[in-house]
Parts: sequence; C-alpha cells; structure tokens
Amino acid sequence: MQSRQDISKARRWVVKVGSSLLTANGRGLDHELIAAWAEQITALRQRGAEVVLVSSGAVAEGMQRLGWTQRPHALFELQAAAAVGQMGLVQAYESCFKQHGVHTAQILLTHDDLANRQRYLNARSTLRTLLKLGVVPVVNENDTVAVDEIRFGDNDTLAALVANLVEAEVLVLLTDQAGMFDRDPRVHADAQFIHEVNADDPGLEAMAGAGGVGSLGRGGMLTKVRAAARAARSGAATVIAYGREPQILTRLADAEQVGTLFIPARELLVARKRWLAGQLQPRGKLVLDEGAVRVLRDAGRSLLPVGVRQVEGQFSRGELVICVDGDGREIAKGLVNYSAEESRKIMGQASDRIETLLGYVDEPELIHRDNLVLI
Repeated sequence: MQSRQDISKARRWVVKVGSSLLTANGRGLDHELIAAWAEQITALRQRGAEVVLVSSGAVAEGMQRLGWTQRPHALFELQAAAAVGQMGLVQAYESCFKQHGVHTAQILLTHDDLANRQRYLNARSTLRTLLKLGVVPVVNENDTVAVDEIRFGDNDTLAALVANLVEAEVLVLLTDQAGMFDRDPRVHADAQFIHEVNADDPGLEAMAGAGGVGSLGRGGMLTKVRAAARAARSGAATVIAYGREPQILTRLADAEQVGTLFIPARELLVARKRWLAGQLQPRGKLVLDEGAVRVLRDAGRSLLPVGVRQVEGQFSRGELVICVDGDGREIAKGLVNYSAEESRKIMGQASDRIETLLGYVDEPELIHRDNLVLI
C-alpha cells in the first residue's frame, strides 16, 4: 500500500481509539463520539471492509466510575480500575453497534497470548472467524491480569500487533491530535504538518519526541511512530488522525488527505516472521561482529556461532534473543538453537567445532534464517 488511493481499496482495517479521546479527557465515556465511530465503521463494512477495533479507555472509565481524578501508580489499583471500567466500555460499544444491527465481540489479550506461538495462532483464527461472521471485534489489553513484565505497554503497540495478526492493510490511530508535525507545535509556531512519510524513516522518532505517560493514557506520538513501523512489517499503512473530525474514517476511505499517512516501505514479511517481529520480551542478547552484521543485513543468511562476540542473559533453546552490533544497535531478533550456557561455549567458533565443544551438535546455526527477522 503506497498511497491514499490504496486505502479506499483496503479490505481489512484495524482502528484504535485512545483514552483521552474516548473519555473526553476524564469526564467519562463520550457516548456521542462512540456512536459516531460505530456509524462510520458500519459504513466501512457496507463497502466490503472488515474492521477490528482496538479500544483504550477501561482504566479511564473505571477511574471516572470510582471517582478517582489521578491515574493510580499501584498495579492492583490500575487492575481494579480496568475491571470496573471494562464493563462500561463494552456496554457502550455493544449498544452503539446494536443500533446498526452489528454484533460485537470482546477480545482481551496479554503479551503472553501473542508470544506463545500456539496461542497466537488461536487468537488469529478467532479474530478471522469473527470477521468472517460479520462481527466487529473490540480488542483491549487484559489490564486486569497483565503485570508490568508482560505488558504491551500501550494500545498503540497492541493495535500494531493486531494489524500484523490479522494481516490488515490499514491501521488507523485515532487520537486528539490532527496528525504528526516535524516539531512540537505547542512549542514551535513554525512546526510543519507531515501529510505523508515512509514508516521506516529513521528521523521520525526524533520528531515524535519522548511521548510520556499522561494522566489517563500511556502513549504519545512516539508510541504511534513505533506502531506504524511495526504495522509496516505486514504491509499495513498507518494513519494518525484526529478522532473527533467528522466522518474521519469514511473520509480516509475516500482517499481524502486528512491525518498523517505512514507508507510501508519494507518488504512484506511472511507470517512466521511477522510473529517473530511482534515479540517484545527477549530473553537474552547476542553481540555480533561486523562480519555477522553484514551477513544478516545484506545476505539474509543464518547466524553462525563464529560471528558472535558476547552472550548476555539466561535463555533456553528456542527462546527469543536480540542481536546487536558492537555499538549496541539492535540488528535482528530470533529463536536460538542453543541455550545461553551452550552459546557461550561455542561463540566465536566455527560450526564444525560445535560437537567437540558441547559433546553433541543439534544445528550448525545459532539462529536459522527462518527463525530470524531484521529489526
């Protein structure tokens, strides 16, 4: 997908809405706005598109119901707020879509659900089945049970992973901003609006700044830029747009120039590598020499032990590790064929010495190219 005209042809969308937008900055769920989105999503479906909705707002709605004015820091309080707020969130969507004769389904995910290959495939099958049945899945992170170590971190990341999961062609991040500027428009009066950009442009993160945690949400423009890069791995274009803009979704479907379009420039990843690319919790790190970095980047080959200079962390065979260059820049991630202890014994060595060093040989590669994806 390389242009706004391509959006009009898209047959599978993921639409994400943020907490501050959804809850009118903490005043409770904006039912009028939810109704408007439901009407627009119904219109997209009538055009033949399938839509998955990723919705923030459970914690914010729970805070409003409980009378809390500040987002709590304690995990158990956040989980309690999410449990209370999820009830109102689901009721609101169900009620609004029901007016159009459309069924909805609640899908709550944790990182573990997408890190485990079997559960990942089960989630994909469930979502695809719901779409085939004409249902609009409403996806949220399962805040009630997720702990900090296994969180997605924000629903922008979750939305990008869901786009990869269902092989969506378009990811729309609806927010309280018109899109992205080259600098913070609140500080720089001459900031220029960005209408279109390549999703893998290395300068985007600097433009986005350090999007921090607000009183309601956890995201910011930086998380949206990173989400666009993740979505691009499955060929999805991303649009950041103002969620209160009238008919914003149908206008995007009409190829109108609203919001900021992130064009996927990377080669489309196969399904297994999309799953690998979405993994957020590596178990260790491999520091590579310059030759290994070139082989991975330029030749698309497997990682051999001889190219590894250092092994960090503790991991078992089959677990995810990050590969970095000598300056610490992330190059790739993949599933290792040997444990951390074994990897330390064979690092820097030719593959024909693995049996001598370990007493056995499983694979000549430390990470096979089929289990490795560039970052």
